[in-house]
Amino acid sequence: MSLSLAAPTTEVATPELAPRERETLRHIAAGRTYLQTARHMGLSKHTVDAYLRRIRAKFNISSTAELTRMAIALGL
Repeated sequence: MSLSLAAPTTEVATPELAPRERETLRHIAAGRTYLQTARHMGLSKHTVDAYLRRIRAKFNISSTAELTRMAIALGL
């Protein structure tokens, strides 16, 4: 009788982004400013800032460079 002692596989849940958060992230990663992103999306720049604060909180990100790296990893 053989027993497998393989470690159990555990999947780490990745936070989900709302569609508008994904769109905002895509614009910022493309090099647009908050104001340019806001105008393109028909939002205020304060709303864009709120979306980015939520994204940063979900993924524990503190810089725009990290946001960009994450956008690339997500294929945005």
